[in-house]
Amino acid sequence: MTADLRVIRAGDLSSETTQTPGMFRMTAVDSATARSLWVGRVRMEAGTESGPHHHGDSESVIFMLSGHARFRFGDGLSSMLEAAPGDYIFVPPQLVHQEISLPGEAVECIVVRDRPENIVVNVEAP
Repeated sequence: MTADLRVIRAGDLSSETTQTPGMFRMTAVDSATARSLWVGRVRMEAGTESGPHHHGDSESVIFMLSGHARFRFGDGLSSMLEAAPGDYIFVPPQLVHQEISLPGEAVECIVVRDRPENIVVNVEAP
């Protein structure tokens, strides 16, 4: 790992990371670059749902770049909130959640985790 400033170009992102059905993740920063961060870009096509999942003991922050998304979470995924471009979403460790993109608009977001691995635990829908 280098101690120099680095630029990670959009064309250098890697799709060689854990995926969840309905989402496409690309890694920008992981253990090859940082000691304690994973940073990636996520895309969901319009009108799709991700599979339910959590991120182990990682805390995550999602920054919405474009599109509107619903986030289901909690017991039986019974709670829901909506996010729009410019919003930040905090996802605590072990929280099972599901992202849903609205019809007619794809979702693009940046995700930051407090571990250098992209920990993703896909689970069965409740």
